[in-house]
Amino acid sequence: MLMETLQEAHLKQRRMMYIILALFVLGWGFTEWKTIFAGLILGSLFGLYNFWILVRKASRYEQAIAEGKKRISLGSALRFASGIAAVAIAMTRPDQFDLISTVIGFVIPYVLFLTERIIYHVRQQ
Repeated sequence: MLMETLQEAHLKQRRMMYIILALFVLGWGFTEWKTIFAGLILGSLFGLYNFWILVRKASRYEQAIAEGKKRISLGSALRFASGIAAVAIAMTRPDQFDLISTVIGFVIPYVLFLTERIIYHVRQQ
């Protein structure tokens, strides 16, 4: 069995993130912890955006290598800036977003991806 491409893994991860985001929205709507769930939503959206940037840049880099071209990428800078933006939004609006929840939400897509990859490789053995 061939290893999944990064795009296929990203598609699986996006589907999982949509379910998690729906649960966060339900938590925001039906509990008194609105700032916590709002922070989780904000961080998760920025984390999902970051992961999309990573996949897109990796695909372009792989294509450039296949064509024998050099490729300079600002992917890390964009991901770093979006992380700062998520934290800045949470810090400027503490009445609406919990900072710690925003940071936790930000890493959720990466934790999901890592978990999914571990499960994938364990099943392949």
